[in-house]
Amino acid sequence: MTVRVRGIYATALTQLLREAGHEVVQASGPIEARFDGEFADERAAVTVTTTDDQQGVGVVGDRDMAESVTDRLSGVGRDTLRWDDPTPRGAIYAGTVTETLGSGAVVDLGDGEGFLPYSSSDERVETGDTLRVQVIEASAPWTDGRPVLDTTIAVRGSLLSLVRGGTTGTPGTGGPAMLDVISADPRAGWGVSWESASEDASFDALADALDAANDRAAAIDDALEGADAPADRAPARYDGGRSTAWLWFGRESRFALDEARREVTATMPGHHRVKAGDRAAGAAVDYVEALCEEPETGETDFPFAVTARQFGPQVGGSLSLGHGKPDGRLITLGNGEVQAVEGDGTVTIEREMSPGGTYDALGVPKEAGDVAQTKVKEGRWWYPTVYRDSDGEKKGTYVNVCTPVEVFPDTARYVDLHVDVVKHADGTVERVDDDELDAAVERGHVPEPLAERARSVAAAVRSALE
Repeated sequence: MTVRVRGIYATALTQLLREAGHEVVQASGPIEARFDGEFADERAAVTVTTTDDQQGVGVVGDRDMAESVTDRLSGVGRDTLRWDDPTPRGAIYAGTVTETLGSGAVVDLGDGEGFLPYSSSDERVETGDTLRVQVIEASAPWTDGRPVLDTTIAVRGSLLSLVRGGTTGTPGTGGPAMLDVISADPRAGWGVSWESASEDASFDALADALDAANDRAAAIDDALEGADAPADRAPARYDGGRSTAWLWFGRESRFALDEARREVTATMPGHHRVKAGDRAAGAAVDYVEALCEEPETGETDFPFAVTARQFGPQVGGSLSLGHGKPDGRLITLGNGEVQAVEGDGTVTIEREMSPGGTYDALGVPKEAGDVAQTKVKEGRWWYPTVYRDSDGEKKGTYVNVCTPVEVFPDTARYVDLHVDVVKHADGTVERVDDDELDAAVERGHVPEPLAERARSVAAAVRSALE
Protein backbone atom coordinates (compact mmCIF):
# COMPACT_ATOMS: atom_id res chain seq x y z
CA MET A 1 0.00 0.00 0.00
CA THR A 2 1.70 3.21 -1.18
CA VAL A 3 0.30 6.65 -0.32
CA ARG A 4 1.24 10.17 -1.42
CA VAL A 5 0.31 12.94 1.06
CA ARG A 6 0.21 16.69 0.45
CA GLY A 7 -1.04 19.79 2.28
CA ILE A 8 -1.16 21.27 5.77
CA TYR A 9 -2.04 17.92 7.37
CA ALA A 10 0.83 16.03 5.68
CA THR A 11 3.05 15.51 8.74
CA ALA A 12 0.24 14.26 10.98
CA LEU A 13 -1.28 12.05 8.30
CA THR A 14 2.10 10.63 7.35
CA GLN A 15 2.62 9.64 10.98
CA LEU A 16 -0.82 8.04 11.25
CA LEU A 17 -0.58 6.18 7.95
CA ARG A 18 2.90 4.83 8.66
CA GLU A 19 1.71 3.61 12.06
CA ALA A 20 -1.11 1.80 10.23
CA GLY A 21 1.39 0.01 8.00
CA HIS A 22 1.00 2.11 4.85
CA GLU A 23 4.07 3.17 2.90
CA VAL A 24 4.26 6.90 2.24
CA VAL A 25 5.99 7.70 -1.06
CA GLN A 26 7.01 10.82 -3.02
CA ALA A 27 7.37 12.72 0.24
CA SER A 28 7.98 16.47 0.14
CA GLY A 29 11.25 17.95 1.38
CA PRO A 30 9.89 18.98 4.81
CA ILE A 31 8.41 15.54 5.38
CA GLU A 32 11.67 13.82 4.50
CA ALA A 33 13.47 16.09 6.97
CA ARG A 34 11.06 15.33 9.83
CA PHE A 35 11.00 11.54 9.58
CA ASP A 36 13.84 9.09 9.96
CA GLY A 37 14.48 6.87 6.96
CA GLU A 38 14.10 7.37 3.24
CA PHE A 39 10.88 7.69 1.28
CA ALA A 40 10.64 5.90 -2.06
CA ASP A 41 9.74 7.84 -5.20
CA GLU A 42 7.59 5.06 -6.59
CA ARG A 43 4.00 5.19 -7.82
CA ALA A 44 1.36 6.01 -5.22
CA ALA A 45 -1.68 3.73 -5.20
CA VAL A 46 -3.54 6.37 -3.15
CA THR A 47 -3.18 10.15 -2.93
CA VAL A 48 -4.31 12.23 0.05
CA THR A 49 -4.52 15.96 -0.66
CA THR A 50 -5.68 18.86 1.48
CA THR A 51 -8.69 20.67 0.02
CA ASP A 52 -8.23 24.22 -1.26
CA ASP A 53 -10.13 25.65 1.71
CA GLN A 54 -7.96 23.54 4.06
CA GLN A 55 -10.99 22.15 5.90
CA GLY A 56 -10.26 18.51 5.08
CA VAL A 57 -8.73 16.13 2.57
CA GLY A 58 -9.62 14.23 -0.55
CA VAL A 59 -8.58 10.58 -0.86
CA VAL A 60 -8.21 9.30 -4.42
CA GLY A 61 -6.80 5.94 -5.42
CA ASP A 62 -7.07 2.40 -6.64
CA ARG A 63 -10.42 1.01 -5.58
CA ASP A 64 -8.96 -2.02 -3.82
CA MET A 65 -6.63 0.12 -1.70
CA ALA A 66 -8.17 3.56 -1.11
CA GLU A 67 -10.82 2.22 1.28
CA SER A 68 -8.17 1.17 3.80
CA VAL A 69 -6.65 4.65 3.84
CA THR A 70 -10.05 6.33 4.05
CA ASP A 71 -11.11 4.09 6.94
CA ARG A 72 -7.96 4.97 8.89
CA LEU A 73 -8.38 8.70 8.41
CA SER A 74 -12.11 8.54 9.18
CA GLY A 75 -11.11 7.53 12.70
CA VAL A 76 -9.03 10.63 13.41
CA GLY A 77 -11.80 12.08 15.59
CA ARG A 78 -15.49 11.73 16.25
CA ASP A 79 -16.16 14.93 14.29
CA THR A 80 -14.39 13.63 11.19
CA LEU A 81 -17.09 13.18 8.56
CA ARG A 82 -16.80 11.26 5.30
CA TRP A 83 -18.57 11.37 1.93
CA ASP A 84 -17.99 9.23 -1.15
CA ASP A 85 -17.90 11.31 -4.33
CA PRO A 86 -20.73 10.49 -6.78
CA THR A 87 -18.57 11.83 -9.67
CA PRO A 88 -15.15 10.38 -8.84
CA ARG A 89 -11.89 11.46 -10.37
CA GLY A 90 -11.13 9.71 -13.65
CA ALA A 91 -14.74 8.66 -14.24
CA ILE A 92 -15.89 8.84 -17.87
CA TYR A 93 -19.38 10.00 -18.85
CA ALA A 94 -21.69 10.61 -21.73
CA GLY A 95 -22.81 14.09 -20.79
CA THR A 96 -25.32 16.66 -21.99
CA VAL A 97 -24.50 20.38 -22.03
CA THR A 98 -27.23 22.18 -20.08
CA GLU A 99 -25.76 25.68 -19.88
CA THR A 100 -22.93 27.72 -21.37
CA LEU A 101 -21.08 30.22 -19.20
CA GLY A 102 -18.33 32.73 -19.84
CA SER A 103 -15.42 30.32 -19.51
CA GLY A 104 -17.02 26.93 -20.00
CA ALA A 105 -20.11 24.76 -20.04
CA VAL A 106 -22.20 23.00 -17.40
CA VAL A 107 -22.59 19.32 -18.26
CA ASP A 108 -25.24 16.96 -16.88
CA LEU A 109 -23.48 13.69 -16.03
CA GLY A 110 -26.44 11.83 -14.59
CA ASP A 111 -24.60 11.41 -11.26
CA GLY A 112 -24.31 15.18 -10.94
CA GLU A 113 -23.12 18.24 -12.85
CA GLY A 114 -19.61 18.97 -14.12
CA PHE A 115 -17.85 22.00 -15.55
CA LEU A 116 -16.10 21.76 -18.92
CA PRO A 117 -13.72 24.67 -19.65
CA TYR A 118 -13.90 25.66 -23.31
CA SER A 119 -10.12 25.19 -23.47
CA SER A 120 -10.60 21.49 -22.63
CA SER A 121 -12.62 20.76 -25.78
CA ASP A 122 -11.42 20.79 -29.38
CA GLU A 123 -14.93 21.55 -30.62
CA ARG A 124 -17.26 24.46 -30.01
CA VAL A 125 -19.67 23.60 -27.20
CA GLU A 126 -23.34 24.59 -27.28
CA THR A 127 -26.34 23.92 -25.06
CA GLY A 128 -27.87 20.57 -25.95
CA ASP A 129 -24.61 19.03 -27.19
CA THR A 130 -23.76 15.52 -26.04
CA LEU A 131 -20.13 14.56 -25.60
CA ARG A 132 -17.79 12.15 -23.88
CA VAL A 133 -16.00 13.70 -20.91
CA GLN A 134 -13.75 12.65 -18.07
CA VAL A 135 -13.55 14.03 -14.52
CA ILE A 136 -10.05 15.42 -13.99
CA GLU A 137 -10.68 17.34 -10.76
CA ALA A 138 -13.25 16.23 -8.21
CA SER A 139 -14.96 18.70 -5.87
CA ALA A 140 -15.57 18.46 -2.13
CA PRO A 141 -19.31 18.47 -1.31
CA TRP A 142 -19.11 21.39 1.12
CA THR A 143 -17.62 23.76 -1.49
CA ASP A 144 -20.64 23.74 -3.84
CA GLY A 145 -18.18 23.52 -6.72
CA ARG A 146 -18.56 21.32 -9.78
CA PRO A 147 -16.02 18.68 -10.82
CA VAL A 148 -13.80 19.83 -13.69
CA LEU A 149 -14.10 17.89 -16.95
CA ASP A 150 -12.00 17.31 -20.05
CA THR A 151 -12.84 15.73 -23.38
CA THR A 152 -9.38 14.11 -23.51
CA ILE A 153 -9.48 10.61 -22.03
CA ALA A 154 -6.35 9.86 -20.04
CA VAL A 155 -4.86 7.94 -17.14
CA ARG A 156 -3.32 10.74 -15.09
CA GLY A 157 -0.67 10.01 -12.48
CA SER A 158 2.03 11.79 -10.48
CA LEU A 159 4.88 10.00 -12.31
CA LEU A 160 3.41 9.61 -15.79
CA SER A 161 0.19 9.92 -17.75
CA LEU A 162 -1.28 7.94 -20.63
CA VAL A 163 -3.42 9.75 -23.20
CA ARG A 164 -5.89 7.80 -25.30
CA GLY A 165 -5.12 8.49 -28.93
CA GLY A 166 -2.04 10.51 -27.96
CA THR A 167 1.57 10.22 -29.03
CA THR A 168 4.63 9.58 -26.91
CA GLY A 169 6.94 12.55 -26.37
CA THR A 170 10.24 13.09 -28.13
CA PRO A 171 13.51 11.76 -26.73
CA GLY A 172 14.34 15.23 -25.42
CA THR A 173 11.31 15.10 -23.12
CA GLY A 174 11.93 11.60 -21.86
CA GLY A 175 9.85 9.83 -24.51
CA PRO A 176 11.00 6.79 -26.49
CA ALA A 177 14.47 6.92 -24.94
CA MET A 178 12.99 6.49 -21.45
CA LEU A 179 10.83 3.61 -22.66
CA ASP A 180 13.94 1.88 -23.99
CA VAL A 181 15.64 2.24 -20.62
CA ILE A 182 12.78 0.76 -18.60
CA SER A 183 12.04 -1.86 -21.29
CA ALA A 184 8.31 -1.12 -21.32
CA ASP A 185 5.77 0.27 -23.75
CA PRO A 186 2.45 2.07 -23.36
CA ARG A 187 -0.69 0.22 -24.33
CA ALA A 188 -1.44 0.34 -28.05
CA GLY A 189 -3.46 3.43 -28.90
CA TRP A 190 -2.15 5.41 -25.93
CA GLY A 191 0.71 7.91 -25.69
CA VAL A 192 2.82 8.42 -22.57
CA SER A 193 4.01 11.69 -21.05
CA TRP A 194 6.32 11.97 -18.06
CA GLU A 195 5.48 14.13 -15.06
CA SER A 196 8.11 16.15 -13.19
CA ALA A 197 8.19 13.70 -10.26
CA SER A 198 9.47 11.00 -12.63
CA GLU A 199 12.91 12.65 -12.62
CA ASP A 200 13.56 11.40 -9.07
CA ALA A 201 11.99 7.95 -9.51
CA SER A 202 13.90 4.76 -10.13
CA PHE A 203 13.59 2.88 -13.41
CA ASP A 204 11.76 0.08 -11.58
CA ALA A 205 9.28 2.59 -10.13
CA LEU A 206 8.63 4.05 -13.58
CA ALA A 207 8.13 0.59 -15.06
CA ASP A 208 5.68 -0.28 -12.28
CA ALA A 209 3.83 2.99 -12.82
CA LEU A 210 3.55 2.31 -16.54
CA ASP A 211 2.27 -1.21 -15.88
CA ALA A 212 -0.43 0.15 -13.56
CA ALA A 213 -1.37 2.86 -16.06
CA ASN A 214 -1.59 0.27 -18.84
CA ASP A 215 -3.94 -1.82 -16.71
CA ARG A 216 -6.15 1.21 -16.12
CA ALA A 217 -6.04 2.08 -19.83
CA ALA A 218 -7.13 -1.46 -20.67
CA ALA A 219 -10.12 -1.13 -18.34
CA ILE A 220 -11.09 2.13 -20.04
CA ASP A 221 -10.78 0.55 -23.48
CA ASP A 222 -13.02 -2.30 -22.36
CA ALA A 223 -15.60 0.16 -21.03
CA LEU A 224 -15.65 2.21 -24.22
CA GLU A 225 -15.34 -0.58 -26.79
CA GLY A 226 -18.67 -1.00 -28.51
CA ALA A 227 -20.36 1.46 -26.14
CA ASP A 228 -23.20 3.64 -27.38
CA ALA A 229 -22.29 7.09 -28.63
CA PRO A 230 -22.93 9.95 -26.17
CA ALA A 231 -25.94 11.09 -28.22
CA ASP A 232 -27.59 7.69 -27.64
CA ARG A 233 -26.65 7.33 -24.00
CA ALA A 234 -26.31 10.69 -22.24
CA PRO A 235 -26.43 11.28 -19.42
CA ALA A 236 -24.73 8.08 -18.25
CA ARG A 237 -21.46 6.74 -16.90
CA TYR A 238 -19.09 4.66 -19.05
CA ASP A 239 -16.38 4.05 -16.45
CA GLY A 240 -16.31 4.55 -12.68
CA GLY A 241 -12.85 6.08 -12.45
CA ARG A 242 -10.83 5.96 -9.24
CA SER A 243 -12.17 5.70 -5.72
CA THR A 244 -12.74 9.27 -4.46
CA ALA A 245 -13.78 10.20 -0.94
CA TRP A 246 -13.83 13.42 1.09
CA LEU A 247 -13.08 13.86 4.77
CA TRP A 248 -14.02 17.01 6.69
CA PHE A 249 -12.02 17.53 9.89
CA GLY A 250 -13.86 19.15 12.77
CA ARG A 251 -12.21 20.91 15.67
CA GLU A 252 -11.61 17.79 17.76
CA SER A 253 -10.10 16.06 14.74
CA ARG A 254 -7.73 18.95 14.11
CA PHE A 255 -6.50 18.77 17.69
CA ALA A 256 -6.08 15.00 17.35
CA LEU A 257 -3.96 15.68 14.28
CA ASP A 258 -1.91 18.11 16.38
CA GLU A 259 -1.16 15.23 18.75
CA ALA A 260 -0.03 13.01 15.89
CA ARG A 261 2.17 15.77 14.50
CA ARG A 262 3.62 16.47 17.96
CA GLU A 263 5.03 12.94 17.99
CA VAL A 264 7.21 13.97 15.06
CA THR A 265 8.09 17.63 15.50
CA ALA A 266 7.42 20.75 17.59
CA THR A 267 3.73 21.57 17.29
CA MET A 268 1.99 24.49 18.97
CA PRO A 269 -1.48 24.02 20.49
CA GLY A 270 -4.02 24.57 17.71
CA HIS A 271 -1.49 24.15 14.86
CA HIS A 272 -4.00 22.76 12.36
CA ARG A 273 -6.81 24.87 13.79
CA VAL A 274 -4.90 28.09 13.01
CA LYS A 275 -3.69 26.96 9.60
CA ALA A 276 -7.17 25.90 8.54
CA GLY A 277 -8.55 29.32 9.39
CA ASP A 278 -6.19 31.69 7.62
CA ARG A 279 -3.39 31.10 5.11
CA ALA A 280 -1.41 34.07 6.38
CA ALA A 281 -1.46 32.50 9.84
CA GLY A 282 0.35 29.46 8.48
CA ALA A 283 3.60 31.39 8.14
CA ALA A 284 3.25 32.65 11.71
CA VAL A 285 2.67 29.10 12.98
CA ASP A 286 5.71 27.83 11.11
CA TYR A 287 7.80 30.66 12.57
CA VAL A 288 6.68 29.99 16.14
CA GLU A 289 7.35 26.27 15.84
CA ALA A 290 10.75 26.83 14.27
CA LEU A 291 11.78 28.58 17.51
CA CYS A 292 10.78 25.57 19.61
CA GLU A 293 13.34 22.86 20.10
CA GLU A 294 10.87 20.48 21.74
CA PRO A 295 7.07 20.11 21.58
CA GLU A 296 5.18 21.95 24.35
CA THR A 297 3.47 18.81 25.60
CA GLY A 298 2.25 20.45 28.81
CA GLU A 299 0.12 23.14 27.18
CA THR A 300 -3.21 22.23 25.65
CA ASP A 301 -5.19 25.50 25.48
CA PHE A 302 -5.82 26.94 22.04
CA PRO A 303 -4.64 30.61 22.02
CA PHE A 304 -7.92 32.04 20.76
CA ALA A 305 -7.44 35.58 22.06
CA VAL A 306 -4.07 35.98 20.35
CA THR A 307 -5.32 34.42 17.12
CA ALA A 308 -8.44 36.59 17.00
CA ARG A 309 -6.47 39.72 17.81
CA GLN A 310 -4.02 39.00 15.01
CA PHE A 311 -6.35 37.65 12.32
CA GLY A 312 -9.95 38.30 13.41
CA PRO A 313 -12.84 38.32 14.00
CA GLN A 314 -12.83 41.82 15.45
CA VAL A 315 -15.52 44.08 16.86
CA GLY A 316 -17.23 46.05 14.10
CA GLY A 317 -16.40 43.46 11.46
CA SER A 318 -18.68 40.80 10.07
CA LEU A 319 -18.96 37.09 10.74
CA SER A 320 -21.08 34.54 8.88
CA LEU A 321 -22.23 31.13 10.10
CA GLY A 322 -20.90 28.25 8.02
CA HIS A 323 -23.81 25.89 8.72
CA GLY A 324 -22.63 22.50 7.50
CA LYS A 325 -25.06 19.62 6.99
CA PRO A 326 -24.25 15.96 7.74
CA ASP A 327 -24.84 15.08 4.06
CA GLY A 328 -21.90 17.29 3.05
CA ARG A 329 -23.73 20.48 2.07
CA LEU A 330 -22.73 23.88 3.39
CA ILE A 331 -25.32 26.60 3.97
CA THR A 332 -23.85 30.01 4.69
CA LEU A 333 -26.16 31.98 6.93
CA GLY A 334 -26.24 35.76 6.62
CA ASN A 335 -23.40 37.93 7.85
CA GLY A 336 -23.78 39.47 11.26
CA GLU A 337 -21.98 42.44 12.80
CA VAL A 338 -19.52 41.44 15.50
CA GLN A 339 -20.58 43.04 18.79
CA ALA A 340 -18.03 41.49 21.14
CA VAL A 341 -14.99 39.19 21.07
CA GLU A 342 -14.01 37.66 24.41
CA GLY A 343 -10.77 36.01 25.37
CA ASP A 344 -12.49 32.70 26.18
CA GLY A 345 -13.48 32.32 22.52
CA THR A 346 -17.00 33.76 22.71
CA VAL A 347 -18.06 35.99 19.83
CA THR A 348 -21.38 37.84 19.76
CA ILE A 349 -22.94 38.83 16.45
CA GLU A 350 -26.19 40.54 15.55
CA ARG A 351 -28.23 40.21 12.38
CA GLU A 352 -31.23 42.21 11.25
CA MET A 353 -33.85 39.77 10.03
CA SER A 354 -35.96 40.09 6.89
CA PRO A 355 -39.74 39.88 7.39
CA GLY A 356 -41.75 36.94 6.11
CA GLY A 357 -42.36 33.38 7.29
CA THR A 358 -41.79 32.10 10.82
CA TYR A 359 -38.81 31.17 12.97
CA ASP A 360 -38.02 27.44 12.89
CA ALA A 361 -39.57 25.51 15.80
CA LEU A 362 -40.59 28.74 17.57
CA GLY A 363 -43.58 29.25 15.31
CA VAL A 364 -43.59 33.03 15.65
CA PRO A 365 -43.61 35.35 12.63
CA LYS A 366 -40.52 37.10 11.25
CA GLU A 367 -41.30 40.80 11.29
CA ALA A 368 -39.60 43.98 10.14
CA GLY A 369 -37.20 45.26 12.78
CA ASP A 370 -36.49 41.84 14.31
CA VAL A 371 -32.91 41.30 15.47
CA ALA A 372 -31.13 37.98 16.03
CA GLN A 373 -28.29 37.90 18.53
CA THR A 374 -26.05 34.84 18.23
CA LYS A 375 -23.24 33.84 20.59
CA VAL A 376 -20.75 31.30 19.31
CA LYS A 377 -17.93 29.98 21.45
CA GLU A 378 -14.84 28.25 20.18
CA GLY A 379 -15.00 24.52 20.94
CA ARG A 380 -18.57 24.45 22.26
CA TRP A 381 -21.05 21.85 20.98
CA TRP A 382 -23.95 24.30 20.81
CA TYR A 383 -24.74 27.95 20.33
CA PRO A 384 -27.83 30.09 21.12
CA THR A 385 -29.63 32.65 19.00
CA VAL A 386 -32.05 35.02 20.73
CA TYR A 387 -34.70 36.69 18.56
CA ARG A 388 -36.12 40.07 19.63
CA ASP A 389 -38.65 42.38 18.05
CA SER A 390 -38.13 46.06 17.23
CA ASP A 391 -38.98 47.01 20.84
CA GLY A 392 -36.40 44.64 22.26
CA GLU A 393 -38.97 42.12 23.49
CA LYS A 394 -37.77 38.52 23.33
CA LYS A 395 -39.58 36.34 20.76
CA GLY A 396 -37.75 33.15 21.61
CA THR A 397 -34.37 31.40 21.82
CA TYR A 398 -33.10 28.72 19.45
CA VAL A 399 -30.15 26.61 20.57
CA ASN A 400 -28.38 24.78 17.74
CA VAL A 401 -26.56 21.53 18.64
CA CYS A 402 -23.57 20.96 16.39
CA THR A 403 -19.99 19.72 16.14
CA PRO A 404 -17.56 21.89 18.16
CA VAL A 405 -17.64 25.43 16.79
CA GLU A 406 -14.54 26.87 15.16
CA VAL A 407 -14.50 30.67 14.98
CA PHE A 408 -12.40 31.59 11.97
CA PRO A 409 -11.65 35.22 11.00
CA ASP A 410 -14.72 35.63 8.77
CA THR A 411 -16.96 32.66 9.55
CA ALA A 412 -17.89 30.30 12.37
CA ARG A 413 -17.81 26.72 11.09
CA TYR A 414 -19.53 23.60 12.37
CA VAL A 415 -21.78 20.77 11.18
CA ASP A 416 -25.39 20.88 12.33
CA LEU A 417 -26.41 17.70 14.17
CA HIS A 418 -30.16 18.19 13.64
CA VAL A 419 -31.40 17.90 17.21
CA ASP A 420 -31.97 21.34 18.77
CA VAL A 421 -33.55 23.00 21.82
CA VAL A 422 -35.90 26.01 21.76
CA LYS A 423 -37.22 28.25 24.52
CA HIS A 424 -40.45 30.06 23.72
CA ALA A 425 -41.25 33.58 24.87
CA ASP A 426 -43.57 32.16 27.56
CA GLY A 427 -40.70 30.13 29.04
CA THR A 428 -41.68 26.76 27.58
CA VAL A 429 -38.65 24.65 26.64
CA GLU A 430 -38.84 22.10 23.85
CA ARG A 431 -36.36 19.66 22.30
CA VAL A 432 -36.87 19.22 18.55
CA ASP A 433 -35.74 17.24 15.49
CA ASP A 434 -34.56 14.06 17.21
CA ASP A 435 -36.16 12.19 14.32
CA GLU A 436 -33.95 14.00 11.81
CA LEU A 437 -30.84 12.97 13.75
CA ASP A 438 -32.05 9.36 13.87
CA ALA A 439 -32.62 9.44 10.11
CA ALA A 440 -29.12 10.85 9.52
CA VAL A 441 -27.66 7.96 11.54
CA GLU A 442 -29.70 5.49 9.48
CA ARG A 443 -28.37 7.03 6.25
CA GLY A 444 -24.79 6.78 7.50
CA HIS A 445 -24.29 10.55 7.56
CA VAL A 446 -23.72 10.79 11.32
CA PRO A 447 -21.67 8.13 13.18
CA GLU A 448 -23.45 6.75 16.24
CA PRO A 449 -20.83 8.06 18.76
CA LEU A 450 -21.31 11.57 17.35
CA ALA A 451 -25.09 11.18 17.51
CA GLU A 452 -24.88 10.08 21.15
CA ARG A 453 -22.83 13.16 21.95
CA ALA A 454 -25.44 15.35 20.22
CA ARG A 455 -28.26 13.79 22.24
CA SER A 456 -26.30 14.25 25.47
CA VAL A 457 -25.63 17.90 24.68
CA ALA A 458 -29.30 18.51 23.82
CA ALA A 459 -30.38 16.95 27.12
CA ALA A 460 -27.95 19.13 29.06
CA VAL A 461 -29.04 22.31 27.27
CA ARG A 462 -32.70 21.54 27.84
CA SER A 463 -32.10 20.94 31.53
CA ALA A 464 -30.24 24.25 31.82
CA LEU A 465 -33.01 26.22 30.11
CA GLU A 466 -35.90 24.72 32.09
